[in-house]
Amino acid sequence: MRLDDRTVDDVLARLRRVEGQVGGIIRMVESGRDCREVVQQVSAASRALDRTGLRVLAAGLRQCLREQPEPAGDDQAELERLFLRLR
Repeated sequence: MRLDDRTVDDVLARLRRVEGQVGGIIRMVESGRDCREVVQQVSAASRALDRTGLRVLAAGLRQCLREQPEPAGDDQAELERLFLRLR
């Protein structure tokens, strides 16, 4: 499966934001910031990654439905596994 250019651009922008968040978290830990602040930022980065994964999955699902309106049993099971991994 290949994502369309618009989705790729969106996903890359999201990942770059998360990359910046993680860099900020590293600096927070290095400077000895309060653990509550660090955990809050880790949680925010985690949610951003989850949303990015869902974006990729949703785009892939749309593409699969366009190409193959009636997914085979194996395809449906794989999609379910992917959704569960993002939990």
